[in-house]
Amino acid sequence: MAISYSLIEIFTSEGAMWQGKPLTTAVVNYVADQKIALRCIVFRGLAGCYENGEIAVQDIVILSLNMPVKVEIILPTTQLEAVLPHIEEMVQDGIVSVRDAGVRFFRSRKHLIPKHLKVRDAMTPSPKAVGPATPVADVIRLLLSSPFNGLPVIDSDGRVIGIITQKDLIKRAGMPLRLGLLAEMDEMDKEGLESFIGNAASKTAAEIMTSPAVTVKEDTYLSDAVEIMLGHSLKRLPVVDNTGKLTGILARIDVFRVIAREVPHWQKMATCEVDVRGLHYVSDIVNRGMHTVHPGASLDEVADAIAGSDGQRVVVVDEAGCLLGIISDKDLLRALSGHKPGLWDYLLSKLSFTETGQEHKELIKDIKAGTADEIMKTDVISVHPDTTIDEAINLMVDKGLKRLPVVDAQGEFQGLISRDAILRLGMRKNGDDDNTEDTRRK
Repeated sequence: MAISYSLIEIFTSEGAMWQGKPLTTAVVNYVADQKIALRCIVFRGLAGCYENGEIAVQDIVILSLNMPVKVEIILPTTQLEAVLPHIEEMVQDGIVSVRDAGVRFFRSRKHLIPKHLKVRDAMTPSPKAVGPATPVADVIRLLLSSPFNGLPVIDSDGRVIGIITQKDLIKRAGMPLRLGLLAEMDEMDKEGLESFIGNAASKTAAEIMTSPAVTVKEDTYLSDAVEIMLGHSLKRLPVVDNTGKLTGILARIDVFRVIAREVPHWQKMATCEVDVRGLHYVSDIVNRGMHTVHPGASLDEVADAIAGSDGQRVVVVDEAGCLLGIISDKDLLRALSGHKPGLWDYLLSKLSFTETGQEHKELIKDIKAGTADEIMKTDVISVHPDTTIDEAINLMVDKGLKRLPVVDAQGEFQGLISRDAILRLGMRKNGDDDNTEDTRRK
């Protein structure tokens, strides 16, 4: 049984232009930007003629440079009036026809990252970098004032010789807390922070950097770059040109932004009777091993739970397992900010797994008396298990989130999804198996 699709045919020539671009290129770019259930193809003729009497042939004696071109666009009839007026405006030299297309079915293979995208399409250009002789204290100050957690190290010619990550600072420079917490401490306990930074000033970037750094070239396909990131468990890659000079940085959030910008609206396509294969859902990647606490848990218990988590946060649930709120290590830090003399030692003990004395009795008293429900954030953005991965990505990009809680229809907490899990699912070798059936759409 045919489904309602229409075929737009454009008969034009190689010489036809639109706003300084070849018409064919302009049309292809326009329809691709619509992100709807359509396909477009451009044909170049071998010979032809035009209404003005011009003849186009490929004969080597009478070679013509203005060969005939045909563009075909097949799309849902419901989308025709949204696209056709602009097509008609673009075609200043040619013929446009529209007819019904007896489409029997429309099947499409979903890819998380479009295959044509390259690293240069997603990277952040001209990133900040440091030299090998840069003091570690300057590296830390630069990172504390920046939205990123790593810096490339370059030589005098701009070539990448290493990279400094948060892990390098903790492992080789003795940084006691992650950068996000240090930034909070800058406001609460500037003296303690400056004392640590002063101790780090004796080391240089070359002494603590990871070298050689794993890099990627600008013209590498983005999907291949993501494979490299996942294979090396990296959150970012320095991007270099053919001479090895730094030109950009590719982070996971950059990949997410380009996915949100470039990937079609697959759910909308499904409503146009497109059989979308390879569509994935939040339930496919949810991490169900997330630490939880009850609202009456002491702040000491909260700190223990956060220390045992790899996500610097803990979820608060009621007796039925329903999501009530989330507490991050930053929330805990702010809650205890009145105890500046003892706070640094306590955080080192709980959040960095180092030993400290118990001389700060008032702090210990408040930690045991305070409860999770007093400091948890309740305005939590969550998703359902049946949310598509694409919807989750758009939400994470829009709200600047690294993780999303998953709750079912009854509000029961199911787990968390992360950027890393999404990328691993998208790049999984079996993720686009043609034999995989999407039972949810049946």
